[in-house]
Amino acid sequence: MAITGAASETAARVRLGMVGGGRDAFIGAVHRIAARMDDRYELVAGCFSSTPEKALASAADLGVARGYASFAEMAAREARRKDGIEAVAIVTPNHMHAPVAMQFLRRGIHVICDKPLTATLAEAKRLAKAAEASGVIFALTHNYTGYPMIRQAKAMVDAGELGDIRLVQVEYAQDWLAEPIETSGHKQADWRTDPARTGVGGATGDIGTHAFNLAGFVTGLQVEELAADLQSFVPGRRVDDNAHVMLRYQGGARGMLWCSQVATGNENALRLRVLGTKASLDWSQEEPNVLWVSPLGQPQYRITRMGAGSGPEAARVSRVPPGHPEGYLEGFANIYAEVARAILARREGAAPDPAVTFPGLREGLAGVAFVDACVRSSSRNAAWVKLAV
Repeated sequence: MAITGAASETAARVRLGMVGGGRDAFIGAVHRIAARMDDRYELVAGCFSSTPEKALASAADLGVARGYASFAEMAAREARRKDGIEAVAIVTPNHMHAPVAMQFLRRGIHVICDKPLTATLAEAKRLAKAAEASGVIFALTHNYTGYPMIRQAKAMVDAGELGDIRLVQVEYAQDWLAEPIETSGHKQADWRTDPARTGVGGATGDIGTHAFNLAGFVTGLQVEELAADLQSFVPGRRVDDNAHVMLRYQGGARGMLWCSQVATGNENALRLRVLGTKASLDWSQEEPNVLWVSPLGQPQYRITRMGAGSGPEAARVSRVPPGHPEGYLEGFANIYAEVARAILARREGAAPDPAVTFPGLREGLAGVAFVDACVRSSSRNAAWVKLAV
Protein backbone atom coordinates (compact mmCIF):
# COMPACT_ATOMS: atom_id res chain seq x y z
CA MET A 1 0.00 0.00 0.00
CA ALA A 2 1.35 3.43 -0.95
CA ILE A 3 2.24 5.85 1.80
CA THR A 4 0.51 9.16 1.10
CA GLY A 5 1.29 11.07 4.28
CA ALA A 6 3.59 13.96 5.08
CA ALA A 7 6.82 12.04 4.59
CA SER A 8 6.11 11.48 0.87
CA GLU A 9 6.10 15.19 0.01
CA THR A 10 8.99 17.23 -1.33
CA ALA A 11 10.46 19.04 1.66
CA ALA A 12 10.32 22.82 1.92
CA ARG A 13 11.32 24.20 5.28
CA VAL A 14 9.73 26.80 7.53
CA ARG A 15 12.15 28.88 9.61
CA LEU A 16 11.13 28.11 13.19
CA GLY A 17 11.87 29.66 16.55
CA MET A 18 11.04 28.27 19.99
CA VAL A 19 10.25 29.83 23.35
CA GLY A 20 10.68 27.49 26.31
CA GLY A 21 11.73 23.86 26.10
CA GLY A 22 15.32 24.16 27.28
CA ARG A 23 17.38 22.03 29.63
CA ASP A 24 15.32 19.61 31.75
CA ALA A 25 12.09 20.44 29.88
CA PHE A 26 9.86 17.61 28.68
CA ILE A 27 7.52 18.93 26.01
CA GLY A 28 10.09 21.07 24.18
CA ALA A 29 11.98 18.01 22.98
CA VAL A 30 8.71 16.46 21.78
CA HIS A 31 7.93 19.59 19.74
CA ARG A 32 11.42 19.61 18.21
CA ILE A 33 11.14 15.95 17.19
CA ALA A 34 7.68 16.58 15.74
CA ALA A 35 8.84 19.61 13.79
CA ARG A 36 11.74 17.73 12.21
CA MET A 37 10.03 14.41 11.54
CA ASP A 38 8.89 15.38 8.04
CA ASP A 39 11.78 17.77 7.36
CA ARG A 40 9.42 20.74 7.05
CA TYR A 41 11.05 23.04 9.64
CA GLU A 42 14.49 24.36 10.50
CA LEU A 43 14.96 25.49 14.10
CA VAL A 44 17.04 28.67 13.72
CA ALA A 45 16.36 30.71 16.87
CA GLY A 46 15.14 30.35 20.42
CA CYS A 47 14.73 31.65 23.92
CA PHE A 48 14.68 28.32 25.70
CA SER A 49 14.27 29.41 29.32
CA SER A 50 13.07 32.28 31.49
CA THR A 51 16.54 32.28 33.07
CA PRO A 52 18.91 34.09 30.66
CA GLU A 53 21.93 31.95 31.43
CA LYS A 54 19.96 28.73 30.99
CA ALA A 55 18.34 30.08 27.82
CA LEU A 56 21.70 30.70 26.16
CA ALA A 57 23.18 27.44 27.42
CA SER A 58 20.21 25.52 26.05
CA ALA A 59 20.66 27.16 22.64
CA ALA A 60 24.27 26.01 22.65
CA ASP A 61 23.19 22.49 23.65
CA LEU A 62 20.83 22.36 20.70
CA GLY A 63 23.23 23.90 18.21
CA VAL A 64 20.92 26.88 17.64
CA ALA A 65 23.10 29.82 16.66
CA ARG A 66 20.60 32.56 17.41
CA GLY A 67 19.93 32.09 21.11
CA TYR A 68 18.23 34.88 23.05
CA ALA A 69 18.09 35.79 26.72
CA SER A 70 14.47 37.02 26.49
CA PHE A 71 11.51 36.28 24.25
CA ALA A 72 10.80 40.00 23.76
CA GLU A 73 14.31 40.52 22.39
CA MET A 74 13.90 37.46 20.20
CA ALA A 75 10.62 38.68 18.70
CA ALA A 76 11.97 42.17 17.99
CA ARG A 77 15.27 41.08 16.48
CA GLU A 78 13.90 38.17 14.44
CA ALA A 79 11.24 40.41 12.93
CA ARG A 80 13.96 42.76 11.61
CA ARG A 81 15.96 40.01 9.90
CA LYS A 82 15.43 39.09 6.27
CA ASP A 83 16.04 35.49 7.26
CA GLY A 84 14.09 35.80 10.52
CA ILE A 85 11.74 33.14 11.82
CA GLU A 86 8.41 32.63 10.09
CA ALA A 87 6.81 30.78 13.02
CA VAL A 88 7.40 30.38 16.74
CA ALA A 89 6.64 27.33 18.87
CA ILE A 90 5.56 28.27 22.41
CA VAL A 91 6.28 25.45 24.86
CA THR A 92 6.24 27.30 28.19
CA PRO A 93 4.02 26.78 31.23
CA ASN A 94 0.46 27.95 30.60
CA HIS A 95 0.68 31.38 32.23
CA MET A 96 3.31 32.47 29.69
CA HIS A 97 1.45 31.47 26.53
CA ALA A 98 -0.36 34.78 26.09
CA PRO A 99 2.48 37.24 26.83
CA VAL A 100 4.86 35.32 24.57
CA ALA A 101 2.34 34.95 21.74
CA MET A 102 1.47 38.65 21.85
CA GLN A 103 5.08 39.63 21.16
CA PHE A 104 5.20 37.55 17.99
CA LEU A 105 1.65 38.28 16.81
CA ARG A 106 2.42 42.00 16.76
CA ARG A 107 5.22 41.30 14.32
CA GLY A 108 3.26 39.05 11.98
CA ILE A 109 4.99 35.82 13.00
CA HIS A 110 2.89 32.63 12.91
CA VAL A 111 2.33 30.90 16.25
CA ILE A 112 2.31 27.20 17.19
CA CYS A 113 1.26 27.05 20.83
CA ASP A 114 1.10 24.19 23.27
CA LYS A 115 -2.29 23.66 24.92
CA PRO A 116 -4.22 25.05 26.70
CA LEU A 117 -4.39 28.37 24.91
CA THR A 118 -3.91 30.39 28.10
CA ALA A 119 -4.27 30.10 31.87
CA THR A 120 -7.45 32.20 32.13
CA LEU A 121 -10.53 32.79 30.00
CA ALA A 122 -10.15 36.59 29.98
CA GLU A 123 -6.60 36.19 28.73
CA ALA A 124 -7.72 33.68 26.09
CA LYS A 125 -10.30 36.12 24.73
CA ARG A 126 -7.74 38.93 24.51
CA LEU A 127 -5.25 36.67 22.76
CA ALA A 128 -7.83 35.35 20.29
CA LYS A 129 -8.85 38.91 19.40
CA ALA A 130 -5.23 39.95 18.86
CA ALA A 131 -4.45 36.86 16.79
CA GLU A 132 -7.46 37.37 14.55
CA ALA A 133 -6.50 41.01 14.02
CA SER A 134 -2.93 40.09 13.12
CA GLY A 135 -4.00 37.67 10.39
CA VAL A 136 -1.28 35.13 11.23
CA ILE A 137 -1.71 31.38 11.32
CA PHE A 138 -2.30 30.29 14.92
CA ALA A 139 -2.15 26.58 15.76
CA LEU A 140 -2.71 24.75 19.01
CA THR A 141 -0.97 21.40 19.48
CA HIS A 142 -3.83 19.13 20.49
CA ASN A 143 -1.75 16.29 19.09
CA TYR A 144 -4.36 13.55 19.41
CA THR A 145 -6.30 15.11 16.54
CA GLY A 146 -3.34 14.13 14.36
CA TYR A 147 -3.71 10.38 14.94
CA PRO A 148 -4.71 8.53 11.74
CA MET A 149 -7.59 6.61 13.34
CA ILE A 150 -8.98 9.80 14.85
CA ARG A 151 -9.02 11.27 11.34
CA GLN A 152 -10.76 8.06 10.23
CA ALA A 153 -13.34 8.38 13.02
CA LYS A 154 -14.06 12.00 12.14
CA ALA A 155 -14.50 11.09 8.46
CA MET A 156 -17.00 8.36 9.35
CA VAL A 157 -19.01 10.71 11.56
CA ASP A 158 -18.96 13.42 8.88
CA ALA A 159 -20.16 10.90 6.27
CA GLY A 160 -23.15 9.99 8.44
CA GLU A 161 -22.07 6.40 8.99
CA LEU A 162 -23.04 6.59 12.67
CA GLY A 163 -26.37 8.29 12.00
CA ASP A 164 -27.43 10.94 14.48
CA ILE A 165 -25.03 11.19 17.42
CA ARG A 166 -26.75 10.48 20.72
CA LEU A 167 -23.96 9.87 23.23
CA VAL A 168 -20.31 10.85 23.64
CA GLN A 169 -18.15 9.19 26.30
CA VAL A 170 -14.58 10.40 26.72
CA GLU A 171 -12.09 9.77 29.48
CA TYR A 172 -8.45 10.53 30.17
CA ALA A 173 -6.96 8.72 33.15
CA GLN A 174 -3.43 8.92 34.55
CA ASP A 175 -1.91 8.16 37.95
CA TRP A 176 1.34 10.14 37.92
CA LEU A 177 -0.01 12.68 40.45
CA ALA A 178 -1.52 10.08 42.80
CA GLU A 179 1.01 11.23 45.42
CA PRO A 180 2.13 14.80 46.24
CA ILE A 181 5.29 14.67 44.13
CA GLU A 182 5.09 18.43 43.62
CA THR A 183 6.47 18.79 47.14
CA SER A 184 9.62 16.79 46.31
CA GLY A 185 11.01 19.01 43.56
CA HIS A 186 9.41 17.26 40.57
CA LYS A 187 9.57 20.01 37.93
CA GLN A 188 6.55 19.00 35.84
CA ALA A 189 4.37 18.38 38.88
CA ASP A 190 5.51 21.64 40.49
CA TRP A 191 4.21 23.99 37.81
CA ARG A 192 1.24 21.86 36.78
CA THR A 193 -0.18 22.02 40.32
CA ASP A 194 0.55 25.71 40.83
CA PRO A 195 -2.55 27.79 39.95
CA ALA A 196 -0.38 30.84 39.27
CA ARG A 197 1.30 29.00 36.40
CA THR A 198 -1.14 26.32 35.25
CA GLY A 199 -4.38 28.29 35.68
CA VAL A 200 -7.52 27.56 37.67
CA GLY A 201 -7.80 23.99 36.40
CA GLY A 202 -5.40 21.18 37.26
CA ALA A 203 -6.34 17.88 35.61
CA THR A 204 -9.14 19.68 33.78
CA GLY A 205 -6.67 22.04 32.12
CA ASP A 206 -3.84 19.58 31.59
CA ILE A 207 -5.67 16.53 30.23
CA GLY A 208 -9.36 17.40 30.43
CA THR A 209 -8.85 19.90 27.61
CA HIS A 210 -7.42 17.09 25.46
CA ALA A 211 -10.48 14.91 26.11
CA PHE A 212 -12.85 17.81 25.50
CA ASN A 213 -11.08 18.78 22.28
CA LEU A 214 -10.94 15.21 20.97
CA ALA A 215 -14.67 14.68 21.45
CA GLY A 216 -15.45 17.91 19.65
CA PHE A 217 -13.02 17.22 16.80
CA VAL A 218 -14.45 13.80 15.99
CA THR A 219 -18.14 14.60 16.43
CA GLY A 220 -18.26 18.23 15.33
CA LEU A 221 -20.61 18.86 18.25
CA GLN A 222 -20.44 21.93 20.48
CA VAL A 223 -21.14 21.86 24.21
CA GLU A 224 -23.89 24.23 25.34
CA GLU A 225 -23.64 23.62 29.07
CA LEU A 226 -22.05 21.30 31.57
CA ALA A 227 -22.19 20.15 35.17
CA ALA A 228 -18.85 19.35 36.81
CA ASP A 229 -17.76 17.74 40.05
CA LEU A 230 -14.07 18.48 40.68
CA GLN A 231 -11.87 17.03 43.39
CA SER A 232 -8.41 17.59 44.83
CA PHE A 233 -7.86 14.17 46.35
CA VAL A 234 -4.25 14.71 47.34
CA PRO A 235 -4.15 16.72 50.60
CA GLY A 236 -2.85 20.25 50.14
CA ARG A 237 -3.14 20.24 46.35
CA ARG A 238 -4.37 23.62 45.13
CA VAL A 239 -5.90 22.52 41.81
CA ASP A 240 -8.20 19.67 40.84
CA ASP A 241 -6.69 16.25 40.17
CA ASN A 242 -9.96 14.50 39.23
CA ALA A 243 -13.15 15.60 37.47
CA HIS A 244 -16.48 14.10 36.42
CA VAL A 245 -18.32 16.26 33.89
CA MET A 246 -21.75 15.84 32.29
CA LEU A 247 -22.15 17.53 28.91
CA ARG A 248 -25.16 18.81 27.00
CA TYR A 249 -24.44 19.32 23.32
CA GLN A 250 -26.23 21.53 20.84
CA GLY A 251 -28.81 19.44 19.01
CA GLY A 252 -29.64 17.21 21.96
CA ALA A 253 -26.69 14.80 22.24
CA ARG A 254 -25.41 14.05 25.72
CA GLY A 255 -21.90 13.32 26.95
CA MET A 256 -19.78 12.38 29.93
CA LEU A 257 -16.13 13.34 30.46
CA TRP A 258 -13.87 11.92 33.15
CA CYS A 259 -10.32 13.10 33.62
CA SER A 260 -8.04 12.08 36.44
CA GLN A 261 -4.37 12.23 37.36
CA VAL A 262 -4.86 10.13 40.48
CA ALA A 263 -6.39 7.07 38.77
CA THR A 264 -4.19 4.31 40.16
CA GLY A 265 -2.96 1.86 37.53
CA ASN A 266 -3.54 4.15 34.54
CA GLU A 267 -0.67 5.51 32.46
CA ASN A 268 -2.14 7.50 29.57
CA ALA A 269 -5.61 6.03 29.17
CA LEU A 270 -7.36 8.39 26.78
CA ARG A 271 -10.49 6.75 25.34
CA LEU A 272 -13.31 8.03 23.15
CA ARG A 273 -16.66 6.38 22.38
CA VAL A 274 -19.19 7.97 20.03
CA LEU A 275 -22.63 6.34 19.81
CA GLY A 276 -25.13 7.12 17.08
CA THR A 277 -28.43 5.80 15.81
CA LYS A 278 -26.73 3.55 13.23
CA ALA A 279 -23.40 2.60 14.77
CA SER A 280 -20.82 3.43 17.42
CA LEU A 281 -17.05 4.00 17.43
CA ASP A 282 -14.53 3.12 20.15
CA TRP A 283 -10.90 4.29 20.18
CA SER A 284 -8.14 4.06 22.81
CA GLN A 285 -4.93 6.08 22.73
CA GLU A 286 -2.93 3.20 24.16
CA GLU A 287 -3.91 1.12 21.08
CA PRO A 288 -3.99 4.04 18.65
CA ASN A 289 -3.88 2.18 15.35
CA VAL A 290 -7.20 0.39 15.89
CA LEU A 291 -10.74 1.78 15.64
CA TRP A 292 -13.63 -0.46 16.70
CA VAL A 293 -16.94 -0.07 14.86
CA SER A 294 -20.23 -1.53 16.13
CA PRO A 295 -23.10 -1.25 13.61
CA LEU A 296 -26.57 -1.60 15.10
CA GLY A 297 -27.65 -5.25 15.00
CA GLN A 298 -24.43 -6.43 13.33
CA PRO A 299 -21.12 -7.89 14.55
CA GLN A 300 -18.46 -5.51 15.78
CA TYR A 301 -15.43 -5.08 13.52
CA ARG A 302 -12.17 -3.20 13.62
CA ILE A 303 -10.41 -0.86 11.22
CA THR A 304 -6.64 -0.50 11.36
CA ARG A 305 -4.51 2.45 10.39
CA MET A 306 -3.81 1.39 6.83
CA GLY A 307 -5.83 -1.81 6.66
CA ALA A 308 -9.10 -2.69 4.97
CA GLY A 309 -11.77 -0.12 5.68
CA SER A 310 -9.50 2.83 6.41
CA GLY A 311 -9.89 5.80 4.12
CA PRO A 312 -7.80 8.59 2.61
CA GLU A 313 -8.14 10.74 5.71
CA ALA A 314 -6.13 8.21 7.72
CA ALA A 315 -3.71 7.48 4.88
CA ARG A 316 -2.67 11.10 4.34
CA VAL A 317 -1.33 11.33 7.91
CA SER A 318 0.32 7.89 7.93
CA ARG A 319 4.02 7.36 7.32
CA VAL A 320 4.87 3.66 7.56
CA PRO A 321 3.34 0.46 6.14
CA PRO A 322 0.45 -1.43 7.78
CA GLY A 323 1.25 -3.27 11.00
CA HIS A 324 3.89 -0.78 12.13
CA PRO A 325 2.71 1.33 15.09
CA GLU A 326 2.36 5.08 14.90
CA GLY A 327 1.39 7.13 17.93
CA TYR A 328 2.29 10.06 20.14
CA LEU A 329 5.26 11.57 18.30
CA GLU A 330 3.71 10.99 14.89
CA GLY A 331 0.46 12.60 16.02
CA PHE A 332 2.40 15.65 17.12
CA ALA A 333 4.31 15.62 13.84
CA ASN A 334 1.07 15.54 11.87
CA ILE A 335 -0.03 18.79 13.52
CA TYR A 336 3.31 20.37 12.67
CA ALA A 337 3.13 19.06 9.10
CA GLU A 338 -0.38 20.44 8.61
CA VAL A 339 0.70 23.84 9.93
CA ALA A 340 3.74 23.79 7.63
CA ARG A 341 1.48 23.19 4.66
CA ALA A 342 -0.61 26.20 5.64
CA ILE A 343 2.44 28.43 6.20
CA LEU A 344 4.13 27.39 2.95
CA ALA A 345 0.91 27.99 1.03
CA ARG A 346 0.74 31.46 2.60
CA ARG A 347 4.39 32.05 1.65
CA GLU A 348 3.63 31.21 -1.98
CA GLY A 349 0.38 33.16 -2.05
CA ALA A 350 -1.53 29.97 -2.79
CA ALA A 351 -4.97 28.93 -1.58
CA PRO A 352 -4.80 26.56 1.39
CA ASP A 353 -5.44 22.88 0.75
CA PRO A 354 -8.98 22.18 2.03
CA ALA A 355 -7.77 18.83 3.44
CA VAL A 356 -5.38 20.57 5.83
CA THR A 357 -6.77 20.74 9.35
CA PHE A 358 -5.35 21.54 12.77
CA PRO A 359 -6.66 23.00 16.02
CA GLY A 360 -6.54 26.77 16.25
CA LEU A 361 -7.97 29.77 18.04
CA ARG A 362 -11.57 28.55 18.09
CA GLU A 363 -10.58 25.25 19.67
CA GLY A 364 -8.19 26.95 22.06
CA LEU A 365 -10.80 29.40 23.27
CA ALA A 366 -13.33 26.59 23.69
CA GLY A 367 -10.85 24.58 25.76
CA VAL A 368 -10.19 27.41 28.20
CA ALA A 369 -13.95 28.09 28.39
CA PHE A 370 -14.43 24.41 29.26
CA VAL A 371 -12.02 24.67 32.21
CA ASP A 372 -13.63 27.92 33.36
CA ALA A 373 -17.10 26.36 33.22
CA CYS A 374 -15.95 23.26 35.11
CA VAL A 375 -14.56 25.37 37.96
CA ARG A 376 -17.68 27.57 38.10
CA SER A 377 -20.00 24.58 38.06
CA SER A 378 -18.12 22.66 40.73
CA SER A 379 -18.05 25.70 43.02
CA ARG A 380 -21.86 25.68 42.80
CA ASN A 381 -22.23 22.00 43.74
CA ALA A 382 -22.11 20.77 40.13
CA ALA A 383 -24.79 23.18 38.87
CA TRP A 384 -25.40 23.36 35.14
CA VAL A 385 -23.52 26.31 33.60
CA LYS A 386 -23.09 27.58 30.08
CA LEU A 387 -19.68 27.91 28.44
CA ALA A 388 -18.70 31.58 28.37
CA VAL A 389 -17.14 31.62 24.89
